[in-house]
Amino acid sequence: MEPNTRDEMSSKMEVKPGWRIKAGFAMFIASIAWPLLMPLLMLFGVSTGAVAKISGMLLIAAEVMLVAAAALAGKEGFAYIKQRVFGLLKSYAPPETVSASRYKIGLVMFTVPLLFTFLAPYLGIFIPKQIAGNVLLAIGGDLSLLISLFLLGGDFWDKLRALYVHGAVASMPDKSAGTP
Repeated sequence: MEPNTRDEMSSKMEVKPGWRIKAGFAMFIASIAWPLLMPLLMLFGVSTGAVAKISGMLLIAAEVMLVAAAALAGKEGFAYIKQRVFGLLKSYAPPETVSASRYKIGLVMFTVPLLFTFLAPYLGIFIPKQIAGNVLLAIGGDLSLLISLFLLGGDFWDKLRALYVHGAVASMPDKSAGTP
């Protein structure tokens, strides 16, 4: 049976990255990367007003460049780029299930920054000023929270997502089965 539509034919063929796809991919990367360089303008002594103007122009140019990259690469090329980028990100995704010890460590790393942030205003008189206003401590807590999401695994992501789904129902494991 032969494919009779263009989509069926294109799904049967494997896209090989030609110059258009490579150029589109380079434009895609550049459109994401160069707005990240905006904070460097402050290091060169550029005034705040000029930084704001340049930042606005760079963000607009990045959006235009992203659309141009999609147009240059075409439908098949854009699908190829998307497959490569998301394939790379998927390789770093957390596993679906994790061991009990990894789950407990991740849970501590998830809970401690939340508790500290919640209790700090109420216990402020007991916390020295160096700790209460320390930006590095706040960044460390945020990093701990983010890392814990990867340690906790995909099942925890589903639990976290269920918090925001109205019809979600918790299913507790049977204690007689010996699960932690």
